[in-house]
Amino acid sequence: MKNHFTLLFGFAVLLVASYNAYSATLKLVGTTDLPDISGDVDHLAIDTAGERLFLAAEDNGTLRVIDLKTGKLERTVKGFNTPHSILYLPDAKELYVTDGSKAVQVLDSETFQVKRSIATTPGADSIAVDRDKHILYAVTGGKDVSMKTSAISEIDTKSAKLLKEIPIDAVHVEAMALEHSGSHLFVNVTDKNYMAVIDRSTGKIVNQWPISVARQNAPVAFDEANRRLFVVCRDPGKLAVLDSTTGKCLATFPTGARADEVVFDAVHHRIYVAAGEGRIYPYEEVDPDHYKALDPIPSAPGAKTALLTPDGSRLFVAVSPGEGKTGSKILSYAVN
Repeated sequence: MKNHFTLLFGFAVLLVASYNAYSATLKLVGTTDLPDISGDVDHLAIDTAGERLFLAAEDNGTLRVIDLKTGKLERTVKGFNTPHSILYLPDAKELYVTDGSKAVQVLDSETFQVKRSIATTPGADSIAVDRDKHILYAVTGGKDVSMKTSAISEIDTKSAKLLKEIPIDAVHVEAMALEHSGSHLFVNVTDKNYMAVIDRSTGKIVNQWPISVARQNAPVAFDEANRRLFVVCRDPGKLAVLDSTTGKCLATFPTGARADEVVFDAVHHRIYVAAGEGRIYPYEEVDPDHYKALDPIPSAPGAKTALLTPDGSRLFVAVSPGEGKTGSKILSYAVN
């Protein structure tokens, strides 16, 4: 009996310790069911003032609108091909949606009617945004549209016009990070395992930094104040910390499988990797040269894209149901 009690007590201590570890970083506070979705969902955007969350349901061909006041699905907007990324412009009351092989669609953010369509190289997907200069950069081309090369399409969001396209000799290009204090755009060239550094003022690639710690560099986040890039590789799952001035790799950590988003939290000095295996991997930025891995937090299988609110108080994670017609979810975490 004594041994049995000791085992139970020990197990209870482990549970409490595990809960405290989770609650020290993220705590699940809400779930929104998104019915009638199979396949993958992609990236999120937020209307902070209007308390709305937008999700691109790529394989479903819809845009989902969630009311953050109630935590309920407010609207399903149909008519897309394969929506991937969303830019919300509150002043113009517009949504820019990269719509796979169609184009970049511009919607009225109140009526959700298409106002215009901007033709680019097919395959518009990941984005980066220079809000001060009213420029949207979109990854286009590549393997998803059976092209042997890719491009970065530069769009003026004031005039809704394509300005130019920067060619990249690769079939798989993923996420980007934009430098606001300078002119650099950092682009993960996934199939060739390097990061392209583009000078936005000239439209030229000025550096190619090899990513040698693992293969398939895909998501990226940026701590611009400390000049640190956080690059996630998928084969195997690994987080690499790069100096954004030199491209030097300063630290690496194991991370979860099937990640499609890495988020930098400037408020709490953390990095979050949303891994489709069903866990969120947090890391603490002790200082610009030192980082440590924190305990992974349970999410759900397919939970691989995420968005942090501007004030750092909530992390939203989108769950892809895969091929099963089980419906998707949005998981809401309070950030501690």
